[in-house]
Amino acid sequence: MTHPDLDRFLESLVVERGLRQNSLEAYERDLTRYLTFLADRGRQATTLDRTDVPRYLLALRDAGLSPRSVARHLSAIRQFHRFLVRQGQSAEDPTAHLEAPRPWRRLPGVLSSEEVDRLLAPRADATPRELRNRAMLELMYASGLRVSELVGLRLGDLDLAVGIVRIIGKGDKERLVPVGDAAAAGLRAYLRDGRPRLTAGPPSDVLFLGRHGRGLTRQMFWNVIKKAALNAGITKPVTPHTLRHSFATHLLEHGADLRSVQLMLGHADIGTTQIYTHLSRAHLKAIYEKFHPRA
Repeated sequence: MTHPDLDRFLESLVVERGLRQNSLEAYERDLTRYLTFLADRGRQATTLDRTDVPRYLLALRDAGLSPRSVARHLSAIRQFHRFLVRQGQSAEDPTAHLEAPRPWRRLPGVLSSEEVDRLLAPRADATPRELRNRAMLELMYASGLRVSELVGLRLGDLDLAVGIVRIIGKGDKERLVPVGDAAAAGLRAYLRDGRPRLTAGPPSDVLFLGRHGRGLTRQMFWNVIKKAALNAGITKPVTPHTLRHSFATHLLEHGADLRSVQLMLGHADIGTTQIYTHLSRAHLKAIYEKFHPRA
């Protein structure tokens, strides 16, 4: 595959910076890999949006490259796009907002869409606990909740008429996240046929009830998800965070922008609740319904 823009860029490195052959070969190798990645996805370097380069960097990370190696790739990509802007080939530099990658923790595995379907498949004649368990799994995948957020939900946090769940996350930060149709159906079944039969003792506004009408603990839900994965024939390790990470990954794979996904996840590094007010509920819900595979 020929890359005329890359050839011109490499020539400029020789003329303007006098790079040696081994440095040129490194630039050519890294950028050829990048351009091949774009071409395989029907993208062109001159017409990218701000999500394309981060996806490539994530692909490098998932391929096992270290932060230092990814930073080297980003440096080459950044210089290439600046060259395209100077030459009038691109209107803007899609790397302008990116920072060099920091050391990262290895993220948990991701379930495929087919594995998610198996995990969340409804059961005929489900018991109240089975209705509860499926509703919890559906909601965790549908809305990207942390396990502590899931077990801490109250009845008043859920608005199925609007399709929104209110979450109090880390640092008591509040966010509103859409709930897809599949999760809403599972929640309605639980609220109608499951929760009333789990109610015992003093009245409680906890959404998901366990023994004696009390809320579930984090460890109880860990047991729920492990059993569900076993019953679904999923052999890879599945934890509550696996579903949260699958939520984010599947949205990005279907074209959602990174900022909106991070906002739904409640990540601190994209700002506080004040930034959330800059995006309306309707905008978040539209993004969710467009890109979430079970919306």
